Amino acid sequence: MHKKVNLPIKICPVCLRPFTWRKKWEKNWLEVKYCSKRCAGQHRA
Repeated sequence: MHKKVNLPIKICPVCLRPFTWRKKWEKNWLEVKYCSKRCAGQHRA
């Protein structure tokens, strides 16, 4: 059974919440800064 342990974690600079690596970010994890589109939009405002 695969368990999601030891996944990389980052802190969102907008909401200050931790978020973990997701499959959709596999190729650009180093560039990911925000936990969601909402936080990315708030940062630009």
